[in-house]
Amino acid sequence: MSEAVMPPGWPAMSIAQAHALLGSPGLPTEIAEETIRGVQLKVWKNQPPTLRAVAELAKTHGDKVFLVYEDERVTFEAFHRAVAAFGRELQAQGVAKGDRVAVIMRNVPEWAVAFYGAAAIGAIVTPLNAWWTGPELEYGLTDSGTKVAVMDAERYQRMVEHLPNCPDLKRVYVSREPDEIAHPYVTKLESVIGAPDAWAALPDQPIPPVDIAPDDDATIFYTSGTTGKPKGALATQRAVNCNILTAGAAGARSFLRKGEMPPAPDPEAPQRSALLSVPFFHVTGCFAILNPTLFSGGKLVLMFKWDPIRAFELIERERVTLAGGVPTIAWQLIEHPARANYDLSSLEAVSYGGAPSAPELVRRLKETFPKSQSGQGWGMTETCATVTSNGAEDYEFRPGSCGPAAAVAELQIRDPADGVTVLAPGEVGELWSKGPMNARLYWNKPEATAQTFVDGWVRTGDLARVDEDGFCFIIDRAKDMLIRGGENIYCVEIENVLYDHPAVMDAAIVGIPHRILGEEPGAVVTLKPGAEATEAELRAHVAERLAAFKVPVSVKFWHETLPRNPNGKILKSELKKLFEDRAT
Repeated sequence: MSEAVMPPGWPAMSIAQAHALLGSPGLPTEIAEETIRGVQLKVWKNQPPTLRAVAELAKTHGDKVFLVYEDERVTFEAFHRAVAAFGRELQAQGVAKGDRVAVIMRNVPEWAVAFYGAAAIGAIVTPLNAWWTGPELEYGLTDSGTKVAVMDAERYQRMVEHLPNCPDLKRVYVSREPDEIAHPYVTKLESVIGAPDAWAALPDQPIPPVDIAPDDDATIFYTSGTTGKPKGALATQRAVNCNILTAGAAGARSFLRKGEMPPAPDPEAPQRSALLSVPFFHVTGCFAILNPTLFSGGKLVLMFKWDPIRAFELIERERVTLAGGVPTIAWQLIEHPARANYDLSSLEAVSYGGAPSAPELVRRLKETFPKSQSGQGWGMTETCATVTSNGAEDYEFRPGSCGPAAAVAELQIRDPADGVTVLAPGEVGELWSKGPMNARLYWNKPEATAQTFVDGWVRTGDLARVDEDGFCFIIDRAKDMLIRGGENIYCVEIENVLYDHPAVMDAAIVGIPHRILGEEPGAVVTLKPGAEATEAELRAHVAERLAAFKVPVSVKFWHETLPRNPNGKILKSELKKLFEDRAT
């Protein structure tokens, strides 16, 4: 889809002018400058200083509903009581500021209580991917040195045999486990805070006092790495909370761009509600959705797992105003044949990020939901979610762009060869991102830290261009990675598993284009002379060792050494042609 023709007089002001106005003194989005770890940065002056401060705000929203899960409804007041109770329990178990507390569960109300209960007493919260296998979860717990873990019953069953291999782990809390637990340091979470419907009856008590500063460490979120082992991105309180005002400022910028003043907050307006269809253990779900929703007093409707029909039911029942997550979900909201059977008129916005999206998507969304605004953005685990945002008319006119950087962020396109030379607008190079939302380092990975976090910048590994107006266009990924429905898949991790199969001599993973998921993994393998293996056998071999979304959807057999360039690098562009019949 080509970009739309901008009407005469558009825009009413440039991105730079809009950002200067939004950052003016006295406004909620006022911008200040601070020196953080020796680097001068623009910051949101009025953002909450800590996650603890956001949790304490929950109480001010009173009896409004905060979390909806199936037939469970949790008010802000009840949520605050559960957070305070769990924070006190963690302190009683010896958890101190800086200790790691892992959260390993699906999107249930207990996830949010565990997250804020730990964060509010200064622990470094370490959410782990609930889709990981037992060995992958064991790695996350041991690498982070987690002291206390909070799991749901399914993850506990997956982890129980691995617990003895986690020497730093002193206590485990398990939620929604129907059977008795006979383990010396495992406790049912309900014995501490009760079930969600009972949180309102917990004592009305403050969160225990702890001195936490904006630049203290807050979270470790794991991202896959090119070594095949995930890396934990350590982020500060300030970095995590940056999303709260970044999102608000991007919305206000859309009004300024068309010559209108952003509307003032209306305390009498109906409560806004979001359908959460991405995991809390992703920075998008946690930092860009959960945390801003708690801050603003919105309602969060949780799904056990993504299902379009269930999404339609919840949008209608809960009068959801915001949906989305990744382009996969946006496409299904548009194309599912059952959509017409439900009242989706409450939708005001469909937004997404985390994976490449077809420019056609914005046009289809406007046709399907004419009253709603669509938008997309770009960020990564290392930037604590959102750096760029593209919404409203700007998105319609530049549907291939992930938008300009937030007013407190800066983008540069640098020559990939030297990592220093800044390229001119329109030139393609490696994207570098700077701002207060950047994570601080990779946990226990000094070499990887030095390669990625440079003088306040994050070296993203994405190939991109930025036009003269500041709009960023992601072109490709310099790292050997593909993204399936928002999930990062590093090819080398799957390749290493395939090499472990006794019949495999050579292996390569490539991305198979998929219109809805973005990409899926495909494998090309060369078997050892005289060895035999079937496609089903190799897929099962991977499935036993890695999460399901990393399993190749197709395996092709190459009957000689895989093609390589003079430096020995596999020519994956050639191998991708093998899957052209599967591309959708």
